[in-house]
Amino acid sequence: MLDRTTRLALFTLYQSALALGIALLPVAVLVRQAGVTLPVHRVVERTEQAYEAHAAN
Repeated sequence: MLDRTTRLALFTLYQSALALGIALLPVAVLVRQAGVTLPVHRVVERTEQAYEAHAAN
């Protein structure tokens, strides 16, 4: 039961990170023109890796 709850929590976190990345896309484009990048891709990649690592078990 705890395994299922952990997998659901990781999936929810991953989906939330994707939604956040999509929502911040206009801001990221504007900020990138100023020469700064937002590290949202790191959050998405790390949550994806955590979800996949847990789902493999």
